[in-house]
Amino acid sequence: MSRALAISAFGSNSGKTLLTTALLYHFRSRVRAFKVGPDFIDPQFHKRVSGLDSINLDSFIMSEEQIRWIFERYSDQEFALVEGVMGFYDGEDRGCSTHLVTNYLQIPTILIIDCSGSYITISAQLKGLREYKSKNQIRGVVLNRISSQNHFKLIKDILLNDHPDILVFGWVKKSLPSLRSRHLGLDLEDLSKIEQISQEVLENINTKALEDFAREIKNITPKEYPFPSFQRQKGKKLAVVNDKNFSFLYYDNLMFFKEAFDEVLIIDSTKDEQIPADIDSIFICGGYVESDLAYSRIKDSHKFRKSLISHHQKGTKIYGECAGLLYLGQGVDKKSMSGILDAEFELQERFVRLGYYYNEQGLKGHCFHYTKPTKQSLNSGFDRLSKRLNNKGEVGSWKKGKSFGTFFHTMFRVYPHLILDESSPVV
Repeated sequence: MSRALAISAFGSNSGKTLLTTALLYHFRSRVRAFKVGPDFIDPQFHKRVSGLDSINLDSFIMSEEQIRWIFERYSDQEFALVEGVMGFYDGEDRGCSTHLVTNYLQIPTILIIDCSGSYITISAQLKGLREYKSKNQIRGVVLNRISSQNHFKLIKDILLNDHPDILVFGWVKKSLPSLRSRHLGLDLEDLSKIEQISQEVLENINTKALEDFAREIKNITPKEYPFPSFQRQKGKKLAVVNDKNFSFLYYDNLMFFKEAFDEVLIIDSTKDEQIPADIDSIFICGGYVESDLAYSRIKDSHKFRKSLISHHQKGTKIYGECAGLLYLGQGVDKKSMSGILDAEFELQERFVRLGYYYNEQGLKGHCFHYTKPTKQSLNSGFDRLSKRLNNKGEVGSWKKGKSFGTFFHTMFRVYPHLILDESSPVV
């Protein structure tokens, strides 16, 4: 039986990822990480540090019962550590916030608070956060960017006086030596640096108290499978293009694929691996294919490209998400792609879509991309994506024969017909 806790903050850039990374390394080999919301990057960090795949808890796409099912299914380690998204209540208007998810799961939450340039005001901010919604799981704090032991004691005494039911687990020094000339994300390839970062972050934090603080996960799984039923594709094989370029793959999507198909084969396009001729369906993940570095890894992958085109020509179902869509298209600026779909794209300096979206059928998902279709390609697209249900948005999908590409990311356990039904996606 796992024990769980969540890490949140007043807002982004407060130290959530720093504290989460340190704790994942500290509890490595006995912790499963989770991430609130539609995030592909942080879960990759989590896996690199802890050694286990991280699980997304997205209550915009999933219902409360579905969130509970996913959480309990993957809480298979001694600890379950949930990293929040943005600030504690951010995303509440779209149905997915750290507040909502931790309430659904009854997980005690620790706030990491940026204390630079403040002391008494921190208590006022904490009071406001706790009282904004009476039902919340905020139970403790860690103080970040503390300049000295005296600075910590000053703030701790104020907090304990004003909030006697809140636990103060410790503090993190301002300007950690290991981070002065580095970016945390860039150091994840070197676990020796992660060890140093973890030791510095946890130097003045009571990790034993944190262990005791974590709450045992009770049986919260719904009695019935809370997702749409699906028919297993007996004798069918799925190829998933998943590599350094096409790296955006929710772990539960992969697990669902393995439940739904008899065989799932991972293809690395950057190694010019061919897609076998006996594959019945192909899924191309999101990621980065338009950047110079990513394109350099795939522009000479002739065997992969030829095998993909061959599958398109013989009518194999192909589904591409975001970067998968771009690769199925004609090209991005002057970078040539597979040429399967009649769509061309242009890279923009600013993101084109960001956040949660609905498609025309009311399916829920999210988008994050810097490319947009050319004006001519807009005419060949379909399935408008909009921020609000039934609003008029711009097209975000293209298809030709049984090949389909979309800017729309979603969870296939929620919408199994998209990947399993031969007639889909006709959305």
